[in-house]
Amino acid sequence: MFSSKESHKVAEQISNSSNIIGKGTLLQGNIETFGNIRIEGKIVGNIKTKSKVALGQSSHVEGNILAQNAEVEGELKGNIEITDTLILKPTAVIHGDIIASKLIVESGAAFNGGCKMGVSVKEIKIGENGAAKTFKTEGAKAV
Repeated sequence: MFSSKESHKVAEQISNSSNIIGKGTLLQGNIETFGNIRIEGKIVGNIKTKSKVALGQSSHVEGNILAQNAEVEGELKGNIEITDTLILKPTAVIHGDIIASKLIVESGAAFNGGCKMGVSVKEIKIGENGAAKTFKTEGAKAV
C-alpha cells in the first residue's frame, strides 16, 4: 500500500495535469478530469473537471460544463456551471444558462440564456458515476 505521503503526491500530480484537445479534433463523449483542460477542437458531450476549462477561439462545445474555473473564447451550446470564476473573452458565444460565483464579461462576448450568481458549496464528483472521488469547492448553487 502507498503511504499517505505518497498518495498525497499522486493526487497532487493528477490535479496538476493538463489536457489539450487540439484544433481540428472532434471528440464525441463525456470528459472527466482532475486537471486543467484546454479545448481548441470540437466536443460533443459534457465536460467535468475539478480544475480549469479553457475554451480556445476555435473551440465548439455541444454539452454542459462543470468546473472550478473557466475561460471561454469559443462557442458553447449548453449550460455552464462554474464554482469559482468564469471569464468570457470578446469572442465568446454561449447558448445556454450560466451559473457562476464570479462572472467577468469582456466587451464583445455574448450569451443567450439565464445567468445565476451566488455562493454555496458545490461538489464536483469525478469518477465512475461520480462516486470515485469528490471534491468540495465553494461556488454557485445548482438550479
